[in-house]
Amino acid sequence: MLCCFGGGILSSLLLAEPPAAVLSNSTNIIYATIVWYMVYYFPLDLFYRCFCFLPLRIIASAMKEVTRTWKIVGGVTQAQSRFKDALLVMVANGWAKAAGGGLISNFEQLVRGVWKPESNELLKMSYPVKISLVGSILFTLQQIELLPLERHHLMFIYTMFLITTKVSYTDVLY
Repeated sequence: MLCCFGGGILSSLLLAEPPAAVLSNSTNIIYATIVWYMVYYFPLDLFYRCFCFLPLRIIASAMKEVTRTWKIVGGVTQAQSRFKDALLVMVANGWAKAAGGGLISNFEQLVRGVWKPESNELLKMSYPVKISLVGSILFTLQQIELLPLERHHLMFIYTMFLITTKVSYTDVLY
């Protein structure tokens, strides 16, 4: 659950809000728990095999990228409402909210007792963490009106870019 809600927890810590507030939405906790049980305990791994089918995998990937875009926008907007002209805080909060699961993985390894310093996500970033940082910078520039685009246009362009790269990457893998 730490990786599922890592973005909200990390964002709350950055903005000096209670980190457990993210876990107060019981509906999200129930959804995450049900999906976790279905992935790991469904008979004959049918749930996992269902999402290995390419059309369903593409749809799930597209939904994930739309969610990532909304998390970035929410993080940047939330940081701007608390700190008006703090660009670095806006970028960091948008990045943390969207890629929190990847960024918090070192802490998760430390809690489990299998810490690997060579797999530091900040030093060797994965694709979702990199693209979330780029998106956070873009949406911060748009929020302070240095990027001459409407927010909904930038959201559409960024989401389509993410979906296209994810689908082409998925197509290469399978």
